[in-house]
Amino acid sequence: MNQQHLPEKKALNWAELGFQYQSTEYRFRAVHRNGEWSEGELITDKMISVHEGAPALHYAQQCFEGLKAQTAPDGRVLLFRPDLNAERMRQAAGRLLMPHVPEELFIKGVESAVRANYAWIPPHGSGAALYIRPMLIGVGENLGLKTAKEFEFRVFVSPVGPYYKSAGLATISLAVSDLDRAAPAGTGNYKIGANYAGGLLATRQAQELGANEALFLDARERRYIDEAGSANIVVAMTGGRFVTPGSSAVLPSVTRRSIMALAEQELGLKTEQRGIDLRGEIADFEEVAACGTAAVISPVGKILVDGNWYSFYGNGEEPGPITQKLYELLVGIQRGEIADKYHWTHEVSI
Repeated sequence: MNQQHLPEKKALNWAELGFQYQSTEYRFRAVHRNGEWSEGELITDKMISVHEGAPALHYAQQCFEGLKAQTAPDGRVLLFRPDLNAERMRQAAGRLLMPHVPEELFIKGVESAVRANYAWIPPHGSGAALYIRPMLIGVGENLGLKTAKEFEFRVFVSPVGPYYKSAGLATISLAVSDLDRAAPAGTGNYKIGANYAGGLLATRQAQELGANEALFLDARERRYIDEAGSANIVVAMTGGRFVTPGSSAVLPSVTRRSIMALAEQELGLKTEQRGIDLRGEIADFEEVAACGTAAVISPVGKILVDGNWYSFYGNGEEPGPITQKLYELLVGIQRGEIADKYHWTHEVSI
């Protein structure tokens, strides 16, 4: 497809998009049966028909990924570190006894779905992006607790705006949950659906307390920060330190990994990945942020701990300078506005 014959963009109010499902024309599908993956194909049917005994339905034998496609100023369509998403899905599949999706097939599926839905990719400068959801599910008839005989790998896409209702870098708040997200040797570091379903109640309870989302502490001692309901946590602390939890129950976020590199190499901060004792160290917190593919990096203005609110930079009303700079650097690279000296972006040929 050459530049002169690209499909016209959809007539959407890109700047007003929220973070919800928007049906697009095509999705990519590949099937694993008899020990082999099919080549995969583009389909138009948005529905998945599975047997009532499918292990994905009964035993949560499924995992998923999330990444975005963005339009650069010169019109190129860019992905951000998709190889890390492919690797993370491989690890999750192994933990759940599912066949891993080869990186070549993963990238093919992502690129095919993005390319076929070009008209839905938000234009540069709109503030929106094309969210990409690869998923792997165990299908086929089954009853006992065992791995599925067949699997489906699917990639669908949807144009989205900011994850939180307030656009840009508006601050959010967190409330420490009394519930546990994941055990230290459980599945908390894998992107699987069961981890998220278990957190829905905690998020609702946090919202009833006046927060946007729950903050989980470690399940063993209830002392150390794990992560928020849908995002990792990073903390700028006194003494030029930039810290993120070192918990084995935390999802290895592509966004967090990138932010930590930028904090060290671009801002000269002393980065650490270690246990963060919330109550013991909160007095040293200067800025707190939640980060992930959907949220990007969202300043956390305040945290509710043991019935008391603790506020951070600007009394919790505005993003701090470190969070602001990291956001600008990260999205600048993702959108092709800043030279990608780290070779993180991946162009999708259109």
